[in-house]
Amino acid sequence: MNTSASPASSHSQAIGNVKRLPIMISLIIGAFFSILNETLLSNAIPQLVIELNVTASTLQWLSTGYMLVVAVLIPASALLVQWFTTRQVFLGAMIVFTVGTIVCGISPGFSVLLIGRLLQAVGTGLMMPVLMNTILLLYPPEKRGGAMGTIGLVIMFAPAIGPTLSGIILDSLEWRWLFYIVLPFAIFSIIFAFIYLKNLSPPTKPKVDVVSILLSTIGFGGLVYGFSSSVKGWNHLEVYGMISVGLIALLLFVIRQLKLKEPLLDLRAFKFPMFTLTSILLIIMMMTMFSTMALLPFLFQGALGLTVYASGLIMLPGSLLNGLISPITGKLFDKFGPRALIIPGTVVLAIVMWFFTQVSSDTSKMTFIILHICLMVAISMIMMPAQTNGLNQLPPRYYPHGTAILNTLSQVAGAIGVAFFISVMTTGQKNYLTQSTDPTAVVQQTEALVSGIHNAFVIGFGFAIIAIIVAFFTKRAKTTVE
Repeated sequence: MNTSASPASSHSQAIGNVKRLPIMISLIIGAFFSILNETLLSNAIPQLVIELNVTASTLQWLSTGYMLVVAVLIPASALLVQWFTTRQVFLGAMIVFTVGTIVCGISPGFSVLLIGRLLQAVGTGLMMPVLMNTILLLYPPEKRGGAMGTIGLVIMFAPAIGPTLSGIILDSLEWRWLFYIVLPFAIFSIIFAFIYLKNLSPPTKPKVDVVSILLSTIGFGGLVYGFSSSVKGWNHLEVYGMISVGLIALLLFVIRQLKLKEPLLDLRAFKFPMFTLTSILLIIMMMTMFSTMALLPFLFQGALGLTVYASGLIMLPGSLLNGLISPITGKLFDKFGPRALIIPGTVVLAIVMWFFTQVSSDTSKMTFIILHICLMVAISMIMMPAQTNGLNQLPPRYYPHGTAILNTLSQVAGAIGVAFFISVMTTGQKNYLTQSTDPTAVVQQTEALVSGIHNAFVIGFGFAIIAIIVAFFTKRAKTTVE
């Protein structure tokens, strides 16, 4: 009991004279632009295929490699934030990210561009755990909702706005400006953080377990790589082989973490029920958000015949509203608790997913705008309130582990969700065309695409029903002291 009381008292003393606003601004600016890069490059792929003279499958490594590095680094972040100060980890992450941005901007070819993207991913992989862990240290449980809602603007708004923003930039400028525009903000974040960012807790320097690091790298890396390669087909050796290796490594990783006194990721956080429910909801939300962001452009451009720019504009209102209401849902969480937001949010999510199973090539653009707005509002009502509630139940010593676990699940669920739902869509297309009397006809191909997307959203509707069930078990968490 004595050992657990001391972190709490130290925390109170640490934040007593700390100005929170400058610290929040430092973290939000850096995190926003690093996370934005996850989706900022997606609209530039056709242009890069021509300019860099490489295939689309090769260019896919700019996204796959990015997700791979982030997924591998986040589990180790629980160790890093205990070995180094908040200031050291954040500045280190932003400097690496900035160097990567410069490398991308001046890259003469694909190889150098890939190196720059991987460096950016290193910065991003370290950023989110630092951001969320700092919130837990800065704010007491009864005020974290509003703070985490502000962070929701970063976590959800940044990747959601990426395709739209890149479409606008690429409409008048070359692809290198995707990096040139980010660069001054990254540099400003470093300078601002150097001046204002304070250390909130001393490093505890736990023992480094190299075997755990290797197992987590192989496990999470294998899963992300395997699912990201599923475009080749699920019966491809590279796909099921890497997924199998990843699952075996993760099983060994879990067994080892439960035996170690100082684990890399303390999975005992799952013994707290609200944290476990949060993890389930987070997986469903990230799979839903990232897969929808991937499926809707196929529908807009393949079935409705819209341009990339127009597709981005359709999703712009929902993306903007998602960012704007995240701080509001955070404050509502502080006042009314999680159930008042999460239960209606999951119901709205299920309704929207059902409507997506009914759309066709004749559905109006306004209908898609309304559906996307409702989808993003529902996600805002669920994501950050659920994460805040789950983390609130953890004792302070679990903060680095809890944030690392949730961020790891976010990345892995997002990558798996995109691969899985696109695979379902593709299978549905093939099945439709197999039964078609004229599979080469444009009309039939359009209907096949719509049919495949319907199949994907039917499964998404099933996940939404599971989310509703989980939501009814959610209750306001009280911080546990161990």
